[in-house]
Amino acid sequence: MAFVPVPKDLNAVKTKVLFNLTKRQLICFGSGAAVGVPLFFLIKAHAASSAAALCMIVVMLPFFLLAMYEKNGQPLEKVIRDIIRVCFIRQKKRPYITNNFYAVVERQANLDKEVYGIVNGKKTHPRRKKADRSGHRAGKSKQ
Repeated sequence: MAFVPVPKDLNAVKTKVLFNLTKRQLICFGSGAAVGVPLFFLIKAHAASSAAALCMIVVMLPFFLLAMYEKNGQPLEKVIRDIIRVCFIRQKKRPYITNNFYAVVERQANLDKEVYGIVNGKKTHPRRKKADRSGHRAGKSKQ
């Protein structure tokens, strides 16, 4: 009987299109060949074959890396984008900020008091201490 391995994670299975390659790999290899082969013949006319072959390899290498390299299920361009974001775009120190629900509720209660005071005709701000009849603020003694 034939034994066929079945992967546990079916998200890791990729659809093969042609020559057991994925669509992404076919596009990257094709574009690498479209750039590298004409470059080889252009350089071969002016330099040695080994130098032309090395130049072709150097030019085609990024295309092959884009086709084959994956880290944690992400292709190379996403990995490079994340590295650029972390190193250059985002700020180095990221403060830890939380949303304090109590502060939001307290702010809303103060606003409700203020609206209630406006509706009932009170001129004082609800957060300010009211002045007593002598003209001094509450809590302060005369000296």
